[in-house]
Amino acid sequence: MPDLKLFHIDQGHATELTSRAVALEQDLQKLIEANMETMFGVRFLAREYSTGKVHRGRIDSLGIDENGSPVIFEYKRAVNENVINQGLFYLDWLMDHRGEFQILVAAQLGTEASGSIDWSAPRLICVANDFTRYDEYAVRQINRNVELVRYRDFGQDLLAIELVTTVTTETTSTSRKHPKPPAPVPGAPTPAKKVTRSKTVSELLAQADDKLSALYDQFETFALSLGDDVVKNERSLYFAFRRLKNFACVEVHPTSKNLLIYLKLDPKTVELQEGFSRDVSNIGHFGTGDLELRISDTTWWPIVEELTRRSYEAN
Repeated sequence: MPDLKLFHIDQGHATELTSRAVALEQDLQKLIEANMETMFGVRFLAREYSTGKVHRGRIDSLGIDENGSPVIFEYKRAVNENVINQGLFYLDWLMDHRGEFQILVAAQLGTEASGSIDWSAPRLICVANDFTRYDEYAVRQINRNVELVRYRDFGQDLLAIELVTTVTTETTSTSRKHPKPPAPVPGAPTPAKKVTRSKTVSELLAQADDKLSALYDQFETFALSLGDDVVKNERSLYFAFRRLKNFACVEVHPTSKNLLIYLKLDPKTVELQEGFSRDVSNIGHFGTGDLELRISDTTWWPIVEELTRRSYEAN
């Protein structure tokens, strides 16, 4: 992976800014925790979270992303530190202590957030000044959701973060079986019971006619082709496409025969078209993004691609 270079341009003259490791890694950790939602689309929950007397570990940073997935952050403080294995150790602990995490989420974000945790795709984000090619190779052999993020401190209040490698266990199959929810844990808050269950986005896609199904496939293919760093995450009611953060969320509506695509773009920067695009920043909806696109055919397809690419590049 080539080094990231940053240049200051002054009257047409370029001066390279030299990058460095943050002098004190704790400063980097505090900075990320204070800006976790802006940088990664993750809500911060806890730092140096103890895994108990038996496990005897401390998770550097713990959060939950915009799709409801638990996220563990581990920071590589030394060249020879095996932060990936350490993070995987914590991922296993987290999956065995779901009730404890649910209580933490309820205390920090409320019972609604704790009742909508997605346990199908917990994430491990490893942050370091650099990674070796062996680190990148190792995560590709692991059947877990692991992301390697490299940072560069250029001074002058400039910090760059780069997604070096991402590996996901999420499948893109629309016939994916949904795992049963974990058994209730004593002391953990439980969401209110619902009389009826809403159909999942996969079930809705399975009911779609050939035209709508092909339209969704076309969008998925395009979104995934934007870069090797794109990950598809299937939530109950929508499909999310993300890099470090979501850039597109898609709902499937077979009855009205359209797709609703939500992009993380400022609607004020887009020329809105009646019946196709609208500002939903003050309108409740599933997924993330303030710009809604409603499509039932390929009439607006060039604009769909243009706006989706803009959202990808911004996130």
